[in-house]
Amino acid sequence: MKSKAAVKRIIDGLKTLYPDALCSLQYKKDYELLFAVRLSAQCTDARVNLVTPELFRRFPTLESFAAASYEDVGEAIRSCGFYNTKAKDLVECAKLLLERHGGRVPDTMEALTALPGVGRKTANLVLGDIYHQSAYVCDTHCIRITGRLGITDGSKDPLSVERQLREAIPGAESSDFCHRMVLHGRALCMARKPACANCPLQKDCDYAKAAKS
Repeated sequence: MKSKAAVKRIIDGLKTLYPDALCSLQYKKDYELLFAVRLSAQCTDARVNLVTPELFRRFPTLESFAAASYEDVGEAIRSCGFYNTKAKDLVECAKLLLERHGGRVPDTMEALTALPGVGRKTANLVLGDIYHQSAYVCDTHCIRITGRLGITDGSKDPLSVERQLREAIPGAESSDFCHRMVLHGRALCMARKPACANCPLQKDCDYAKAAKS
């Protein structure tokens, strides 16, 4: 695993590359982020951002989502893929937020993952972005890049990667670090052809070093 000094250099390098560590999903209300992340499964954030403005205009409150039919919500999110399952999750999630949480998005991992369609990745993103808690969002970019860097052991299991990152990345840096993983994965450290020669992290990257040898 990486030394603390190397991890700090990586964190600092990412801050220089991507000073604005923001979630790429667009939202105005807390539950809108929760719903947008659910829609992003097997779908690009760019596509979700095209769909959600009309979705949230058509269903402007949790109450309107809870009262909606699966079919009506599904029609509004059809282009996101798996729309039948996602529509059911949004409607049922809205009902539970109103019935159990007073219309508020909960602030614990346990309560969030008890909601329909919400796993640890979604819960971590909500905890980090809305409640500013330590949060390790282990999506495909994060799993791939932290493995290449050598911060994690190369595991593809999200929970294993999350546990390793909790040991390596300070909690105060965690949410922004994971957002920067997404940005880095799109800009330089792509899945198929990473641009190692252009990457300022290459001196601390196990993958880049191996590619040179």
